[in-house]
Amino acid sequence: MGETFSHWVIRWRAAILLVTAVLVVSVASGARFIEFSNDYRVYFSEDNPQLKAFEALQNVYAKTDNVLFAVAPKDGAVFTRKTLASVEWLTAQAWKLPYASRVDSVTNFQHTRAHGDELVVSDLVSDANALSSHDLDLARQVAVAEPLLARQLISPAADVTAVNVTIGLPGKSLDEVPEVMAAVRKLADALRAQNPDVDVYLTGAVPIDNAFGEQARRDMTTLTPIMYGVILLVTFLILRSLSGTFAVVMVISLSMLVALGVTGWLGIQLTPPSAGAPTVILTLAVAHSIHVLITIVHGMREGLAKHVAIAKSIKLNLYPISLAALTDVIGFTSMNFSEVPPFRDLGNIVTFGVVASYLLAIVFLPALMSLLPLHVHPSKTRTGIAMERLGDFVVRRRLPLLVGMSLLALGLIAMIPRNELNDNFVKYFDQSVEFRRDSDFVDAKLAGLDAILYSLGAGGSGAVSDPAYLAKIEEFAKWYRDQPGVVHVASITDVMKRLNQNMHADDPKWYRIPETRALAAQYLLLYEMSLPFGLDLNNQINVDKSASLLTVIMKSSTSKEILALEARAQAWLAANAPPAMQAPGSGPSVMFAYIGERNILSMLNGNLVALLLISLVMIFALRDIKVGFLSLVPNLLPAAMAFGIWGIFVGQVGLALSVVAVMTYGIVVDDTIHSMTKYVQARRDLAMSPEQAIRYVFSTVGTAAWAMTVILACGFLVLAFSAFELNSSMGIMTALTILLALVADFLLLPPLLMTFDRRTYAETTVAVAADPDRV
Repeated sequence: MGETFSHWVIRWRAAILLVTAVLVVSVASGARFIEFSNDYRVYFSEDNPQLKAFEALQNVYAKTDNVLFAVAPKDGAVFTRKTLASVEWLTAQAWKLPYASRVDSVTNFQHTRAHGDELVVSDLVSDANALSSHDLDLARQVAVAEPLLARQLISPAADVTAVNVTIGLPGKSLDEVPEVMAAVRKLADALRAQNPDVDVYLTGAVPIDNAFGEQARRDMTTLTPIMYGVILLVTFLILRSLSGTFAVVMVISLSMLVALGVTGWLGIQLTPPSAGAPTVILTLAVAHSIHVLITIVHGMREGLAKHVAIAKSIKLNLYPISLAALTDVIGFTSMNFSEVPPFRDLGNIVTFGVVASYLLAIVFLPALMSLLPLHVHPSKTRTGIAMERLGDFVVRRRLPLLVGMSLLALGLIAMIPRNELNDNFVKYFDQSVEFRRDSDFVDAKLAGLDAILYSLGAGGSGAVSDPAYLAKIEEFAKWYRDQPGVVHVASITDVMKRLNQNMHADDPKWYRIPETRALAAQYLLLYEMSLPFGLDLNNQINVDKSASLLTVIMKSSTSKEILALEARAQAWLAANAPPAMQAPGSGPSVMFAYIGERNILSMLNGNLVALLLISLVMIFALRDIKVGFLSLVPNLLPAAMAFGIWGIFVGQVGLALSVVAVMTYGIVVDDTIHSMTKYVQARRDLAMSPEQAIRYVFSTVGTAAWAMTVILACGFLVLAFSAFELNSSMGIMTALTILLALVADFLLLPPLLMTFDRRTYAETTVAVAADPDRV
């Protein structure tokens, strides 16, 4: 079959190139429909329980999507006329931002005080330029002492303040977030120009959404060109052929175009993780091509004519490349078990590229090479000699290598428990990203982005005014304020206690919860009627006043810390609160904290399915159960060894690394397939001993194996340059796994085969003599 196919490709080469061009252009036209998603919610499937809880909470209270302007005066004093005037101006202008529904700052904070028998509600700061020193000092004292402002809109030292803008995104267009951020940045620049004595930092839910989208675009526009450069350089150094390098570039370019075209036609949105798909496709495409080209070059160096060498390359590589592509497809499609939709998209997009690169490598590439000039002088390359010497070394030292590699593998596997499942979604971005730097500053001076939200039921309509309910809320809030890492807790009791004090002539002794439900309800009604439009209590109390929101904000925390804190909170509620108040913590931080753990569990299923299917493929391909199972050993160990190394040097496994084992399993099998098909062929068709067969494998596929590994590793290491941690850590870990796979294929698999595969096959010298090309 291989021989017939190879002659068909060469005969119809011109038609193949023409049909390929037409098909690629048709499919690639779908790329115009590709959109980038800027919403962090895409990391969660629709049935994710934490996402459901968060959306339910947002449907009851005001939206929590926000932009926070942190204003840091260079003299370290917020409560000066100049700085407060700038904050007043920023507060007024922020209402004009697209989709802004609420603006909170120290200047428009609704300060309450008693005036005789009346409750006066007004902005804490009004017309800052006209304030006296006494007024400034009084405003400072109120702001720093107010629980609703402290560490949220004013720092303890009053050297940084913030303006928080609530954004109600309609969710009808992917352009909404960039639209908001363009206006936000313009406003921040205007503030800096108006008052050069202040620094402005931007953070919040909308900026992090925007950072996700911007990073996806940046990776595609920077990493892909870098990858092209790596491919050109490494391929040329291996092949020493301009036409061969050009052919590889054509294959990887067309593969990427096809994958992106299918992505567009299917309406798959690109996100930061899936934006790395083109880089992965480029890597896998050149890996498929390199086997074909190296065999062609090797044949011509042995004196074969170009078309004969091409035909022989197709014949020899069709079966192993087909199997390798199949295992790649199995590995990447198994990513659909992931709990994270962008990782599913990554697996599917790469699968499209793998299928395209496979077809192009076995059909388009040979057809193209048959038309391109290829000048190869007959000679024996140094690389071939090096592989033969390595094969001799492995045969001679098989026992020490078997023992040494086994001990190394066991030692590294023993380090896996050093890894902890941990994530911090702000630190998904490195320090080169402005959002990360601004968020770190805000976290240090005010409060971080990590928040846990609780909608605490009161047991009935209007029951939020019940003193027993308020007392329990106050008790829960006090418990939370005593927890390590918690910097801000906001609850309706802060308002109630202040109102009670106001209605008792501002006597501090009355800063406590009202004594009766009727009194509390009366205070609340009076206060709500005095609030200006846009600054009501809808962000703290639901419409029928049957529940209130308690907000807990922490310093920048890991997923492990967030989950531990939420677990303690649930234990407290179960032991101390009535049934109506039992509520799960919610919010983006909680969602991201849970997703890593959920994803690892789901990917275990994916790993088992991939392992089963690829095992069956290997056994079927080799037609030998014993040898098939032996070949799986070096494919299972690399990922485990890589996680062991990660445990030694890093020790934290986040969302990105939870898919590496599944994703790499299909890739690392590629080298094994090429090696094992040659090994089995040598044992059966040439009746070689295991030692002779190992030498034969090194001499025939050793060069292509290490070349493919170098290209794969370099390709994935390009992702390490991403400023997005999900991509960079995944790239580093995948490259490490692939390199370890080569070590296992060269230094562990041969000793295993020589030790356990001692069967003798019948001589087939006559058959080989009749058809030397069969090997």
